[in-house]
Amino acid sequence: MAPPAGFSPEILPKLAELEAALGTAIRGKNEVVRLSLVCLLARGHLLIEDVPGVGKTTLAHALARSVSGRFHRLQFTSDMLPSDVLGVTIYNVQSEAFEFKPGPVFTNFLLADEINRTTPKTQSALLEAMNEAQVTIDGHSHSLPRPFMVIATQNPLEHHGTYPLPESQLDRFLMRLRIGYPDAASEREILRNVQTLAPQTVISSMVADEVLRLQEMVHRVAVEESLLDYMLAIVERTRNHESLALGVSPRGSQALYRAVQALALLEGRDYAIPDDVKRLAVPLFAHRVVVNTRTTLVQRRADMGERIIAEILSQVDVPL
Repeated sequence: MAPPAGFSPEILPKLAELEAALGTAIRGKNEVVRLSLVCLLARGHLLIEDVPGVGKTTLAHALARSVSGRFHRLQFTSDMLPSDVLGVTIYNVQSEAFEFKPGPVFTNFLLADEINRTTPKTQSALLEAMNEAQVTIDGHSHSLPRPFMVIATQNPLEHHGTYPLPESQLDRFLMRLRIGYPDAASEREILRNVQTLAPQTVISSMVADEVLRLQEMVHRVAVEESLLDYMLAIVERTRNHESLALGVSPRGSQALYRAVQALALLEGRDYAIPDDVKRLAVPLFAHRVVVNTRTTLVQRRADMGERIIAEILSQVDVPL
């Protein structure tokens, strides 16, 4: 597909190369791979939720390693402290001054593995970093590298030893994805190529500066007023739905706008279409809404959130 007019032609083919590289790490999950890239281009953070063993960490590791930037992986545990993530100020005897020692968060890609296995105090340490790309230690603000992306994995809440992420934390994630089990053909291929599917084999020529250029190009994708009205109608419906105690926040509507632009760019368009909105609404909104108590008595909250968003999409008129 020819690049859209006014967009850098030499960088867009690298997107296809990057997507193909990620596809070698997660077999048979093309939509998950594409939405992960949408999250990256939209300057968002990604939450991958699923049962153990389906490739959550593999996808997160592959996405981070496929771009030549700084990378750090943190295995979250119940005894981890905020300083283990952000860093700490210590006194240097030789210089007779306090010095800040940056923590693992000072990187381009932070893989927060099993983020819901650490305490809420440590989880909240990431709030400022995810929202403002900076951290404040002892009254001093420190900017994070650019690009900056948190890729977090978590197991479903019914597994023992987990701490549910609060709504304020969930709202910082642009989208939540589920990988699911592979189909029979993909799982057969996984078994046949066990030795060649390690994350280190993901090869891409994309560098961090090119990611920044792509993120700037996203803002130039056109979104018509009728499409903007369509997005706002969906958001408004979540705020008035009888089964929802809390609808989508303004941060959520902003996230959808950016993600729609990013998806259009990834597919070689300089304009967004209604199908972009329909494709992204569930992974962007389902984790942001709060299902009321009587509704969750029947199904798990996460499942109900996805069902309700899909129901709203079927009720809102699509612009022509």
